[in-house]
Amino acid sequence: MVKNKKIDIIIADDHQIFLEGIVSLINDTKDINIIGTALNGHDVLELLKHQSADIVILDINMPEMDGIELNTILKKKFPTIKTLVLSTYSYPDKIAHLAKNGANGYLLKNTSKIELLNAIYSVASHNNHFSPEVKDKYMNSIFNKDDNAEIISELSEREKEVIKLITQEYTAQEIAKKLFISQHTVNTHRKNLLSKLDVKNVAGLVKYAIKNGLVE
Repeated sequence: MVKNKKIDIIIADDHQIFLEGIVSLINDTKDINIIGTALNGHDVLELLKHQSADIVILDINMPEMDGIELNTILKKKFPTIKTLVLSTYSYPDKIAHLAKNGANGYLLKNTSKIELLNAIYSVASHNNHFSPEVKDKYMNSIFNKDDNAEIISELSEREKEVIKLITQEYTAQEIAKKLFISQHTVNTHRKNLLSKLDVKNVAGLVKYAIKNGLVE
């Protein structure tokens, strides 16, 4: 990091309230300049057409273009930009994938303001910054390969209901009627399942559910 130069950052998260909270946390920090916010990866790329950034802080689970895809694109098109993941999820496979693809840091969303700022400064100074919780999660996975059991245990009962109905070839509209919820809610559950189970599509969900005993 160049001395006396402000750190220009973009923050991407699809939850507006959380996004505004992060902005308010670091907005008064004199040597950090928030040049833009985004609700998904596409919005970040649009911002970068008109201005440059030192760091992009990104969530994993975002619509249209998630953080994993965004990180990959940023590293290819903007190799000087550092990426700092700020996510609810601490699944070892996602941590490993992002680290392998050049992510410079990974924090959980329950992090403190001090740790967030330390991570920003560390990454801006060309150092990687993975929180202790993230490091522990990843290291434990190396010696305990049964990660699927932990992932499945963290699924909500509603998510399990949705995935079972998906494997039975119900449409989103039919699932909504059966569970007395909106179709939008069904689609949200499906999107979250894709992210949590690290699969690309409904076919992947079905295969995962069958392989791991989520359906009979």
